Amino acid sequence: MGHTTVWRIVRETTQILWNRLSPIFVKAPTNEDYNLIEKGFRERWNFPNCIGAVDGKHIDIEAPYKSGSQYYNYKGRFSIVLMATCDADYRFTTVDVGAYGRQSDAGIFSISALGTRLESGHLGIPGPKLLPESTKQLPCWR
Repeated sequence: MGHTTVWRIVRETTQILWNRLSPIFVKAPTNEDYNLIEKGFRERWNFPNCIGAVDGKHIDIEAPYKSGSQYYNYKGRFSIVLMATCDADYRFTTVDVGAYGRQSDAGIFSISALGTRLESGHLGIPGPKLLPESTKQLPCWR
């Protein structure tokens, strides 16, 4: 088979797998899930009101044909970025894959589904909670 044919098969197959499996294995957290995540951070790490740890990871790739500098990152390599959040036990709670390597974590986060839902208030984050030994309620943070 030709290079283009294989590329299309792989791209279509991985997209179908993602569409079918991500709702089962990487479901968007609910308000109840966020409460459990916050409990995990509070009890395991003594970090109250935390509902996730977020980071981006550059995955090195071969430069796509005619991609210019879109995938070229600050490390001098070509990459795509995996942006994810985890709970207190290092389990993924949200995943965003495929951003251009040239983008910063903040830039990727702001255009991701997670970032846009957070900004619009549609993420289902629990309301403010009291910090231990405090009389002030503070919001939950990621």
